[in-house]
Amino acid sequence: MIRIVLGGLMLACTCLSAPAGGAPIDKPKISSMRFEWRGETPADLCGKTCRTWISAVGPVTERTPDDFAAFAGQKDVRGATLVLDSEGGSVVDTIEFGRALRRLNITTTVGKTVIASAADGSATTALSPAAACESMCAFVLLGGARRYVPPEARILVHQIWLAKKRERSETASYTADEIVLVERDIGSLARYTIEMGGGIELLEAALRVPPWQPLYQLSNDEIQRMGINNVDHLFDGSREGTATTAALGATVGNVPPRYLGRN
Repeated sequence: MIRIVLGGLMLACTCLSAPAGGAPIDKPKISSMRFEWRGETPADLCGKTCRTWISAVGPVTERTPDDFAAFAGQKDVRGATLVLDSEGGSVVDTIEFGRALRRLNITTTVGKTVIASAADGSATTALSPAAACESMCAFVLLGGARRYVPPEARILVHQIWLAKKRERSETASYTADEIVLVERDIGSLARYTIEMGGGIELLEAALRVPPWQPLYQLSNDEIQRMGINNVDHLFDGSREGTATTAALGATVGNVPPRYLGRN
């Protein structure tokens, strides 16, 4: 079965990682999205208000919906916060994954888990907003019942494309069946976007950028207007003694907005 990808990314285990900044946990190239529970440490800094989240790093592949279902079966994830650091991936599996997130009342955001050393030599864990959510990741983000995009985070989009034609997208020939498949997936993605409460302008913006051009970074105004962000705080900002996501990431340095290429 031919799979469609956003930004020319492969659906299977040959997905490529995209560069991102900040000071994240060191990781090799990841073949499929990985899920891990993370939390703020040390406890003496956040006390009873220490926050936890699910780190979701890597591309969305045909394995992702099942992998997340298995992860959710190990510990109740209903109402949890999912932190995305992803280069995108499969259209079909993004839609399935996003709907699963909505059923579980998940909150979605963009960020990196950062581990550093404190002055006393102990390890500290915090959540940095200096991360990128590329291609189909923007539509995974829409799956959250509550969605928060930190000002420092980057949302980048472009067209869906046939995986096997990604290396020569400008010169390849296309059959009628392939065109039908692409258009069918565009229709499914449009329906999903509206279903999740997003603006169809998001899909329109993505479809304007062919795979041989750099990804387009959405502005903060576009993120709001397209319904990608629908809350003012990632966690409950009313609690005393707790930091915002931006504050947590301030010490690790932020990556300036820019366009990214495919590799």
